[in-house]
Parts: sequence; structure tokens; C-alpha cells
Amino acid sequence: MTTPTPPADAQRHLEESLASVREALTGLRFGTVALTVHEGRVVQIDVTEKKRLKPS
Repeated sequence: MTTPTPPADAQRHLEESLASVREALTGLRFGTVALTVHEGRVVQIDVTEKKRLKPS
């Protein structure tokens, strides 16, 4: 069973989406990254970062 090759535009969008997710994860120590997908395409990336404070 073979997987069909996506069109060039879809492949480019996928590569850009992966690069954006990678960028969102870079340097994130604590938090979440949420993806919003419409019709099989990433349309939004939400990053929530938590900052841990030391008790004084």
C-alpha cells in the first residue's frame, strides 16, 4: 500500500507548518502548544508558557 504524494502547494504548507511548530517549541520549558486545523491545514498555533516562581 502506497501513500499518494500531496500536491506541491500542500507539501509546502506542511513544511511551513512544521517549521512554525518547531519554532513555537524552541525555548519552551513549561507550557502548551495547541494547533487549530481546518480542512486538514494548520491555521493557528497557540502557545501558552508557564513561568514558575520560586517562593520567597
